[in-house]
Amino acid sequence: MEAKNPLHIGIILDGNRRFAKRLMARPWKGHEWGAEKVKELLRWCKGTGVKYLTLYSLSEENIKSRPKEELDFLFKMFESEFRAITDKSHDAHKNKVRVKAMGRTSLLPKTLQSAIKAAEEITKNYSNYFLNIAIAYGGQQEITDAVIGIAKKIAGGILKPEQINEDLIKHSLYTNSAPYPDMIIRTGGEKRLSNFLCWQSAYSELFFVDKMWPEFTREDFLSAIEEFKSRQRRFGK
Repeated sequence: MEAKNPLHIGIILDGNRRFAKRLMARPWKGHEWGAEKVKELLRWCKGTGVKYLTLYSLSEENIKSRPKEELDFLFKMFESEFRAITDKSHDAHKNKVRVKAMGRTSLLPKTLQSAIKAAEEITKNYSNYFLNIAIAYGGQQEITDAVIGIAKKIAGGILKPEQINEDLIKHSLYTNSAPYPDMIIRTGGEKRLSNFLCWQSAYSELFFVDKMWPEFTREDFLSAIEEFKSRQRRFGK
């Protein structure tokens, strides 16, 4: 039987700043190049069987530690990209992509929050593809928020403790009912998940790439998919 392509891929978009530094450019130039690479990635996914894509773009820790000048640039860049989705000529509409931001988005500037809501609203009925942008995100924080939500339902009499199971937790996470990621790719040379999809990645196949995100190529992407197809997944058995 022919091996299947992954249905859901998570990618840690690492290395933008280091790539810019290597080329003696300002850090935000690396973020610009990284954003353009994401647009290329979305085109690569078409025809590969990848229906769900979750991109780790900005952690909650980044918001607390990055220089204000860099964060201001990032927030404006994100706002511009989300606003662009509200234009019906955007590829998200042609390809029927449902766009969702996942994380503690209340930490983001109000104008960015507004842009996110607009992009989510205009694409909410699409189901060909699903694009999750992890922004102001942390995997442990995601689990914490899920537990808080479940606890509130118990306190309100909506739920009984004995009704808590893996499926309930799955549907309480930011990714909601999306299938768990089949594979996770991290660029930038680091070999850790850095608080990305802690719950969902339990049986994901992991791929670590030395290239920085802006220099990641279509060949690298397809090579990872081919390697994924050659692996024997055991799911703990």
